[in-house]
Amino acid sequence: MMLKCLAIDDEPLARKKMATYIDKTPFLELIDTCESALEALSIIQNQEIDLLFLDINMPDFNGMDFAKSLDKAPGIIFTTAYSEYAIEGYKVDAIDYLLKPIDYPEFLKAANKAQQQLTKSTNPVSEELSLKEEFLFIKSEHKIIKINLKDITYMESMREYVRIHLKNRSPLMTLISMKKLEESIPSDIFMRVHRSFIVNLQSITTIERNRIVYDEKTYIPVSEQYREVFRAYVEKHFL
Repeated sequence: MMLKCLAIDDEPLARKKMATYIDKTPFLELIDTCESALEALSIIQNQEIDLLFLDINMPDFNGMDFAKSLDKAPGIIFTTAYSEYAIEGYKVDAIDYLLKPIDYPEFLKAANKAQQQLTKSTNPVSEELSLKEEFLFIKSEHKIIKINLKDITYMESMREYVRIHLKNRSPLMTLISMKKLEESIPSDIFMRVHRSFIVNLQSITTIERNRIVYDEKTYIPVSEQYREVFRAYVEKHFL
């Protein structure tokens, strides 16, 4: 599930940093950046927003008062240089609280937390299915074929088609976009690591020089856009 985000901060450099972090995180979509809470309010009233990266100490209408004023607030991650707001932040059900200066690993940890919470709260049925379903159906060469998720090694974009590489059988081609495919498969099993590749995380055995190596002829590059997310996953499982 892609989370639609607003970054709200009266400091231009802080807005730019949040925008950069959002853009490089695959499951976040930046809708806009705002220099005030009032500017953000007009956007929230006119379109669906899932997540706010919200500075607290802003003139006229601070972020904490803004969060309290919303009837149906999106998920909120507070960003501030002042640690004394932390306890008050959790009183308004903030997902997380980031203390400036914020580095990307801290940001990504909070974003992952938001994805877990908001996916469960907004789409519990899909969450249940992703945990229970162990297969998917695809249309390939005028046939509908059932594929076990555990048999998928990786998926490769071929323009308007995707080639699904499988263990112990030939690859299958299906007409679907990578974006649509990414939204349809469980994120706890699959990860996009390149504009053209989604990998089954459970199929990875060797990582070398920012690439996933399957054999002497097959390797998947981990592009810079997805490198921090992939590195965080590896570090989480590193001994």
